[in-house]
Amino acid sequence: MVTAALAGLVSCQSGGDTADDRPRATASTPKSPTTPAGGPAGGGTGHTAEGRLAGKVVVIDPGHNPGNFRHTAEINRLVDVGTHRKECDTTGTAAADGATEAAFTRDVSQRLRVLLEGEGAEVVLTHEAGARAYGPCIDERARVGNEAKADAVVSVHADGSAVGHRGFHVILPAKVSSGAADTTAIVAPSRTLGERIADAFALSTGARRANYLGGGTGLHVRTDLGGLNLSTVPKVFIECGNMADPEDAALLAAADWRQKAAQGLADGIGDFLRPPV
Repeated sequence: MVTAALAGLVSCQSGGDTADDRPRATASTPKSPTTPAGGPAGGGTGHTAEGRLAGKVVVIDPGHNPGNFRHTAEINRLVDVGTHRKECDTTGTAAADGATEAAFTRDVSQRLRVLLEGEGAEVVLTHEAGARAYGPCIDERARVGNEAKADAVVSVHADGSAVGHRGFHVILPAKVSSGAADTTAIVAPSRTLGERIADAFALSTGARRANYLGGGTGLHVRTDLGGLNLSTVPKVFIECGNMADPEDAALLAAADWRQKAAQGLADGIGDFLRPPV
């Protein structure tokens, strides 16, 4: 179960670490998330006592926060990520039409929560809509998963690479041991989690694995992400597509595709936590 301190952190209804060095979106008013095809963007179904994932704790980390656009000074402060110091958070990227990564990740994360709770999992979000003006910082995001003793943590993102760079990729933690960071125990299970998610995500969405990194595997190992470096439980990031590419951006904007993305994530997490017999 979630500790009292953790429950206070995430107590309101569902917005970190930046998964690459892409240029950041300029401050603007973020768009609202699209309503899921099967229900509202906010809220979950509540924890169920039975289901494939009963007894499992999953933490979902929606990348960035729509409020970051209005709090650039606060999110630019540096925090310790073990190997170095890094910005508390960023605004995330945006599509050419102004649709933001933060709105996308919040919507997909809410859809994912509904699916996981429907399978009996206890689900914690690192932040929820209206709960806080900006953030949380990347070190705090890692602490949420650690304090929940999560069986799996997934940080949901969208990339902001170059036009023509298409497809999704899952970011895995490298072996890091420096300062507060020690990923030794989570490298292997995180890779398994990432492989399960990549397979299920491709199957559910029909999306290709990234054509610009990972050698076509859809997997990419990194040493510089505080959300991974500071995690003590299995954790991965997923870049669901490239918002800078018009074709990928059109997919990411579609409600039915977002639902498929959430389903792929749920299936991959489920296959990791309860491998098929």
